[in-house]
Amino acid sequence: MTRLRQLMLEELQRRNYAATTREYYLRTLTRFARYCRRPPDQLTPHHIRAYQTYLLHERRLHPHSVRREVAALRFFYVKTLRRRYLVDDTPYPKVPRRLPTVLTPEEVQRMIAAARTLTERAMLMVLYSTGMRNAELRHLQVRDIDSRAMLIHVSHGKGGRDRYVPLSPTLLATLRAHWRWMKPQTWLFPGTTHNWRADRPVTPKVVWDACRAAAARAGLTKRVSAHTLRHSYATHLLEAGADIRTIQLLLGHAQVRHTVIYLHLSPRHLQAVANPLDALIIPGLETVRRSRRLHKR
Repeated sequence: MTRLRQLMLEELQRRNYAATTREYYLRTLTRFARYCRRPPDQLTPHHIRAYQTYLLHERRLHPHSVRREVAALRFFYVKTLRRRYLVDDTPYPKVPRRLPTVLTPEEVQRMIAAARTLTERAMLMVLYSTGMRNAELRHLQVRDIDSRAMLIHVSHGKGGRDRYVPLSPTLLATLRAHWRWMKPQTWLFPGTTHNWRADRPVTPKVVWDACRAAAARAGLTKRVSAHTLRHSYATHLLEAGADIRTIQLLLGHAQVRHTVIYLHLSPRHLQAVANPLDALIIPGLETVRRSRRLHKR
């Protein structure tokens, strides 16, 4: 590890950033230096602007992905090197606000049934029944499953926030079958090293592949990821009568404004609102002209 990356790592650790964030920020710094072919501390705002343009227009990354790259570079220059003037030279790209994809309960059922293996079915069921993020699922340990209290301890939440989520009896039965088959020791879903079982979490790609393959086998045309199941979980909770505050706690959102979006995803809640047009007294259609053509004078 280079001196600059070591400095950045120490600053990330000092501020108690999550391990996944530390890894991503360090990889971003490496990619940036490789693109510019110079040590990062010798680069100028001109190089940063050129790199952002390269990511958006040549690599065609989604603006949300570019925002993560910019966040890493901002941390390096502003927090590690103390070059605070570079904040104005590293703007975040504007991200279109689109509503996330949500599956219907029937689509979720088809997707889980289409899982290729018992382990992949267990992963999908954990994602849907708890609303966990990809990283939270991967870092789930055997000891986090409390079958007596029927709770799951999420100990690697975003922002370092722990939380508990209910353990579904249906999920527990599947997890027990998975445990009897895999015999995991530390990580509930252990990964591999050189195609051999290892005492390490699975990679993000393993979870992504499990979602993608199950969706394809189920005949779903929607783009499905772990976060799609998280969005579906929250939306279905809302439609079942759960309040926004409870859903916020279950999802581990720091602010309730991040949870309110699910009101826009629930057809039941949208249709339950009275439309003000229906309260108006409007003359019958028989009084309306059928043509927009102008009469000749």
